[in-house]
Amino acid sequence: MKLNRREIARLALFAAPMMIAPQAATAGATSPVLREALVGTAAPALSAVTIRDFSAEAEQVAGVCAAGWREPVRRGMRWHPGSNGKAMTATLIARLVETGALAWDRPLVAMLPDIAGDMQPAYYDVTLTDLLSHRAGLPENGADAALFASFLADASSLPAQRARYVLACLREAPVGPLRADASYSNTGFVIAAVCAERATGRAFEDLIRAEVFAPLGMRSVSFGQFGGRHEPQGHVDGRIADRAADANPAMFAPAGAMRMAMGDWARFCIDQMRGEHGRGRLLRAASYRFLHAPQAETSSALGWGAAAHPMNLRGPALTHSGSDGNWYALVCLFPQTGAGVIAAANAGESMGGDRAALAVMRALAKTVAPPQD
Repeated sequence: MKLNRREIARLALFAAPMMIAPQAATAGATSPVLREALVGTAAPALSAVTIRDFSAEAEQVAGVCAAGWREPVRRGMRWHPGSNGKAMTATLIARLVETGALAWDRPLVAMLPDIAGDMQPAYYDVTLTDLLSHRAGLPENGADAALFASFLADASSLPAQRARYVLACLREAPVGPLRADASYSNTGFVIAAVCAERATGRAFEDLIRAEVFAPLGMRSVSFGQFGGRHEPQGHVDGRIADRAADANPAMFAPAGAMRMAMGDWARFCIDQMRGEHGRGRLLRAASYRFLHAPQAETSSALGWGAAAHPMNLRGPALTHSGSDGNWYALVCLFPQTGAGVIAAANAGESMGGDRAALAVMRALAKTVAPPQD
């Protein structure tokens, strides 16, 4: 299972109208900041967008779509933000809470009554808030690696696959007590998606397109790792990650298996920040603030990390990282000022994609936020 290696350690490390028609991939001047960040790594390319005063600047790019290719990356191409999609899943859940389809405090045993007899009693009282803040006591992924891999070739519907995966995970013993320290869990987001599917009778993919992506004009989003021939390709262990087993199963989308243009990711981030000021398109201001608030004494919010002083800059900030082992992406937002940075590399940790993305983040974030007092 590849998604989100060691991401919990990254959560607090960084501890105008938006409806714009999607752009075709266009050439742009290669960014010297991004070129410098690639030095000393084997990552083929980087992309980054800087946000100031709730407005996204032109996408910066550097590098080639894939190792051994001559085709340069261009603005408007699609990247894989990995677990940064968790904030999108959490926002979908908040939309359904506002409509009354779901409730933050409804226990899991009531949301999934058909499998209540099979789940560990320790999970009975788990809520959506617990699932989305990594405080449900769940393992990061299900222990049955063979079951997980079997979904790569499963032809049944994605909701049916997720239901089987969730049932197996809820039979496993918890790794810690409910509502204690945050324990990073991809499974928690898949369970939350299953709760949404049961409550609405609609697949997660249809729900998030209708409730989150369409209202924000995010038209480039697809599900899964693989893209087209003329797009950035993920990389692992010195090669293009083009084997079926390199990807996570499609049913894992709620945990972050999506691709999108950086401009669309920026649209989502801007709406999250505008939302705290009562100007979001998706939720009431109180719901945005609830999503962004750290739970208890942790740095874990709902689909976000909460950092007081990221990279020694003045916060508060929302942060996250994402990787399926083949890509690496980072986000750091400053909602009070409507500023932030998103960055993505088309390589995982084995080729230095994490170091390249972090170097870009450090270089650009200090241009939008002052030093810590």
